[in-house]
Amino acid sequence: MGGHHLILGQLSDCITGEILDDTLDERHRQQIGRRLMDQMGYAKADITPRYALEFSIGEKCAKILVTYLVRSVDRIAMLIHYGPGSLVTRHRPALAMSRLAAGYQIPVVVATNGEQADILNGKDGKILGTGLDQIPDPTALTKICRQHDWTPLGKDRREMESRILMAYEVDDRCPCDESTCKIG
Repeated sequence: MGGHHLILGQLSDCITGEILDDTLDERHRQQIGRRLMDQMGYAKADITPRYALEFSIGEKCAKILVTYLVRSVDRIAMLIHYGPGSLVTRHRPALAMSRLAAGYQIPVVVATNGEQADILNGKDGKILGTGLDQIPDPTALTKICRQHDWTPLGKDRREMESRILMAYEVDDRCPCDESTCKIG
């Protein structure tokens, strides 16, 4: 057992087959991944789990793991951010991730604790739906993508989002949390 995270053994990632520590949080992440494939119809090839997002503010660099990135029409179209507890506290860091992970604004952002979910419009952060059953399926996500503005984000906006992500996800993180890494 490392830190304060209870490790219950090991499990196989439902998308990659990689062997991971079996924790309560990882069980929630795996349930979300299975839902995307089994209930919603996403192909494994369209889902990237544990995407390592690196960003920096001046001399400070960090790397965090994004729970899932989902592709549609050959672009990253949805970001899913899992975190235990209150969903409202997950909105802003999830939006910041969605503005840094692809170089453009990812259109759909999902903040979830594994039991509940808020589906956000990436552009303005407004709630599009609540509940895991409101996560867009492949057809709905394709429709959203066809209406989305894929303009790259400017340097100033990326810097602002990096600052927000550093504050929410790195500076306040427990030292034993292995999903976040301060690089410099």
